[in-house]
Amino acid sequence: MMGWIFLWAFIDKLFGLGFATSTEEAWLTGASPTAGFLSFATKGPFAELFQALSGSQLVDWLFMLGLLGIGVSLLLGVFVRIGSIAGIIMLVLMYLAALLPEHNPLIDDHIVYAVIMIGLIYSNSGNYLGLGKCWENTSLVRKFPVLK
Repeated sequence: MMGWIFLWAFIDKLFGLGFATSTEEAWLTGASPTAGFLSFATKGPFAELFQALSGSQLVDWLFMLGLLGIGVSLLLGVFVRIGSIAGIIMLVLMYLAALLPEHNPLIDDHIVYAVIMIGLIYSNSGNYLGLGKCWENTSLVRKFPVLK
């Protein structure tokens, strides 16, 4: 499910399917997938830092490739550790960008998702619901276990 959350965010921002992203705001139409959030949703002590990143092509590419990579890795059950760590970093950055959360002074969905992703790292979930077992048995992963 976490993989689908990230992959869906990528697909919606890429094509502007009208869920969280309108057609006019699609990345394929030349719009920035990060500009709206970084310009208008940031608040708190780090707001200026995140607002300065708004509209940056480098930030857009890192964000979109991150969404895609995290989503695919979690759905397939390969590179789950790397995908989860990247997801945790992305979620914590999004949490910090909107510090303090509107509905709860400490915890919002970004923190809950980050904790779930920590669980994915330690549960070897890709071995049960994905290609992780096959991936784990490759000579590459046996040589470099960090790639699990």
